[in-house]
Amino acid sequence: MDEIYTKLDVLKVGKVRLNEPLAKHTTLRVGGPADLFVEPDSIDSLVNTMDVIKQYNLKWRAIGKGSNLLISDEGIRGVVIKLARGINHMELDGNRLLVGAGYPMVPLATILGKKGLSGFEFAGGIPGSVGGAVYMNAGAHGSDMSQVLSRARILSPNGELKWLSLEELAYSYRTSVLQSQQGICVEAEFELTSGDAKVISENLQAFKDYRHSTQPYDSKCCGSVFRNPLPNHAGKLIEDAGLKGYRLGGAQVSPLHGNFIVNADHARAQDVLDLIQFVKRSIKEKYNIDLHTEVEIIS
Repeated sequence: MDEIYTKLDVLKVGKVRLNEPLAKHTTLRVGGPADLFVEPDSIDSLVNTMDVIKQYNLKWRAIGKGSNLLISDEGIRGVVIKLARGINHMELDGNRLLVGAGYPMVPLATILGKKGLSGFEFAGGIPGSVGGAVYMNAGAHGSDMSQVLSRARILSPNGELKWLSLEELAYSYRTSVLQSQQGICVEAEFELTSGDAKVISENLQAFKDYRHSTQPYDSKCCGSVFRNPLPNHAGKLIEDAGLKGYRLGGAQVSPLHGNFIVNADHARAQDVLDLIQFVKRSIKEKYNIDLHTEVEIIS
């Protein structure tokens, strides 16, 4: 990796580090190192990084704020690309929003609300970035990305930038085509509606208050761990099974919400994985319902 590090450093693509601890880059604060870590400072730098990855036939992985990730204690082999400050541009043209994949969702929802633009209120409590939200069709409060997104610009592994329409993204519950075919969302376009800034801000605050009162918002966690096995809800099943507060090692089912696992005391990724498996077995035995993870597990 030293040769690749030097090449990327010469290209001045942004921050480049060897053996970067990924616990620093996930909201759970667990995970081993990346062989090579790159935080591009622009879309052009991202394209140049992908060119080098392709040239050396390296494994790679893109991350954002790390809010929906569980990375193993062994870390990730190859290159980890973090989309953050260098790809966080925002342009408004009437009700049309063009925004970089590295833009965090919560501040974006707040800014749009103050401008009297509606449609993004659901995102006011989602602790991720735009790219990750596009990738997994993030949602809350009865809405999701598919309700406001018009298209997304994707960088393919061969270095080609192209726009995918909403239909081409093939959205369903917490799923998109990007989970089955490799590509990095670099920016997204949204169609919003005009509204009353005061009403939008009040709705945003109500959603935030609800999250703060019902979820471990300020704890080290990855967000919802399990997909809801509709018409049931994972959190309710886990609570009814008496598992709220259950702990393995440093990982704990949140006492506040059953569908959250928190890093209660210097947890390892393996602690979280073991707790996930324990919860899945318990719910299967008690209700004969299979829980499937919403959090993306990288091992």
